[in-house]
Amino acid sequence: MERQTVELAALAFQAVLTALLSLVYIRLWERQRLSYFMTWGIAWSLYAVRLASISAFIVTRREAWLFIHQVVTGMSAAMLLFAAFQFSRNLRWSWRYAWVVAASVVWAFVTVYVTHDRMVSGITASAMLSAVTLWTALVFWRYQARDGSGGALLLAWTFTLWGIHHLDYPLLRPLGAGVLLGVFIDIVLIVMATLGSMFLVLGQGRRALEARSTQLEQLTRQLLRAQEDERRRISRELHDEAGQILTAVKIQLDLDGRTSAGEMVGRALAQVRDLSNLLRPSVLDDLGLVPAVRGLIEDFARRTRIDVDLDVDDGIRVAEADQQVVIYRVIQEALTNVARHSGARHAVVRLRSHDGRVELNIEDDGRGFASEPTPHLGLLGMRERVAELGGTLHIAGAPGKGAHLSVRLPLTATA
Repeated sequence: MERQTVELAALAFQAVLTALLSLVYIRLWERQRLSYFMTWGIAWSLYAVRLASISAFIVTRREAWLFIHQVVTGMSAAMLLFAAFQFSRNLRWSWRYAWVVAASVVWAFVTVYVTHDRMVSGITASAMLSAVTLWTALVFWRYQARDGSGGALLLAWTFTLWGIHHLDYPLLRPLGAGVLLGVFIDIVLIVMATLGSMFLVLGQGRRALEARSTQLEQLTRQLLRAQEDERRRISRELHDEAGQILTAVKIQLDLDGRTSAGEMVGRALAQVRDLSNLLRPSVLDDLGLVPAVRGLIEDFARRTRIDVDLDVDDGIRVAEADQQVVIYRVIQEALTNVARHSGARHAVVRLRSHDGRVELNIEDDGRGFASEPTPHLGLLGMRERVAELGGTLHIAGAPGKGAHLSVRLPLTATA
């Protein structure tokens, strides 16, 4: 097989690989609409045109193909550099950058049609391409130093080696190894550049997702705190204002002998007190966690007619108000779910301290479930409250065998 045929086949393979790479980036742009994907796609498309034009020049020896090769060489290098700036600095396109196209055309015209020296054309193309490629490498080196990205490190090394590789043209061509060895090195570097850019984008996406998750966690915590503060405020208003007013009305009605009306006001007063306790029991702030939990369970059993056994370590002393609220709210939400979904007749609540942590276990004899229950606002709120204090929450169950909720919280203060 003739050497020229082998060289053309190698260039064709590289051109096809580069064209496919361009399509991948354009497809990514269509899905995500990130400008640097489109720029990378255009850059690799131009690179494929560059390979096709030099192949056509090898076959025909017409200077027009060499002219096209020189033009797209400058443009593809510039587009790779521009994509690097778009990614690292969020640079936007402006028509003032169009001078690069004009400069590429003028430079190609001078080197091909004015000098008529292919060695000069090749050397100047290599020097220009090397300078722009090394500039691209510098952009990624700076990005890697700032963000510590593994993808940026791979791209920095890739474009550094590629920039050095562009300078070997004057040496390899006289030795007759310019095309085959150059194509092999270019393919390796193209693959490295592709992997680096993908790692870079995935890393950036992961960091963005982590930042978004952190923001959502902070927002959830703020909402839960605001909800707890609002519950406390409404509970106090119901207890202090509405409760006192209804009590005064009931006393006055009783004194006037209107006992039936007094009984109606009494029922309304009881409902207001129940609502106040559901929102924020005053006993939790006045007497502490254990009396509040006892009151919660007694009220729950009275309202739902579900027997609940409380097994609590009376020696437990949770001094942190936030922990008391979390434990109380978890028990409250868990018992609410038992009443709504389980069909249980009996439940057990165990609250103990052990090895420097609080252990809460809630079990029922209901219908259970075959898989993890569907997340809802109450369950998500429980998980977020527990996680904020460095604890863990697990839910397990089996069909016909009830459900089991367990919570572990670090005990910050005991007595």
